[in-house]
Amino acid sequence: MTTEELNAMFDKIAISQAENAAQQKKTDEQMTRNERITERNERIAERNEAKLTRMGFTLGNMANNHGESTEEYFFNSLCDEPRLGSIRFDEIIKNIHGKVARVEDEFDIAMYNGNNVALIECKYKAHENDVINLIEKKVQNFKQLFPFYANHNFYLGIASFSFYPKLEALAKENGVAILRQKGEVVEIEADNLKVY
Repeated sequence: MTTEELNAMFDKIAISQAENAAQQKKTDEQMTRNERITERNERIAERNEAKLTRMGFTLGNMANNHGESTEEYFFNSLCDEPRLGSIRFDEIIKNIHGKVARVEDEFDIAMYNGNNVALIECKYKAHENDVINLIEKKVQNFKQLFPFYANHNFYLGIASFSFYPKLEALAKENGVAILRQKGEVVEIEADNLKVY
């Protein structure tokens, strides 16, 4: 190889190294920009997370307020006439909480007489799952938490400001009373109550 060929080869290597260095500089600059963008996005995400947390707290409080006002409305309506269908009750209690071993539950409204217990689940806007939960879980939990009542007849009711046809049908099919607001009074549909 001649000196000229070697010099040409070194020149190509030098040019290639210069191009690589320029490309590396561009890559480094882009990485720096990407890091700044990532840091900015992380700050935005943190602010958004804080806002969502506050919103969740606010929405949670709103849901609690709706639930409490729903319970209060139906409880007050039943106080004067504690009745479910043709069954009259002697005592009415709201917000009963119980906990034993691995079972913990809260019951919105309970009514009692000699041999009967009525459990009323109150929802601002009821759903089918609320009826299923009442039937499949709430009765058994109540019996475990309050064994004195384990051998009583249990009657169930779902109280809500909002019902839809499928929910009503499910409640009626399972002998669960429907309590709804009608004007300034509570309308109770309990023609087919079932003992649980």
